[in-house]
Amino acid sequence: MGGFSPIHLLILAVVAILLLGGGRFSNLMGDVAKGVKNFKKGMAEEDEDIRKPAARLEAKASADPAFDREGKRVREDR
Repeated sequence: MGGFSPIHLLILAVVAILLLGGGRFSNLMGDVAKGVKNFKKGMAEEDEDIRKPAARLEAKASADPAFDREGKRVREDR
C-alpha cells in the first residue's frame, strides 16, 4: 500500500489518453507547460525586482496646511 510504481503511472497515462483523446490530452499538457513556464518567468522577475535597489523618494519635512487658523484656504487643491 505504498505508492504508485512506474507501471501504475504508465497505465494511468494510457487510460487518460484513451478517455480524453490524443488531441485533447496534448492540448491540456501544452497548457500545463505554458503555465509552468509563466510561473517560472514570474518567479525570476520577482527575484530581479528584489535585487534592484529601490529608488529613493524625497519627502518633505512636513505637509503644507490647506487652511490657516481662521479657516481660510491657504492653498488650492489640485
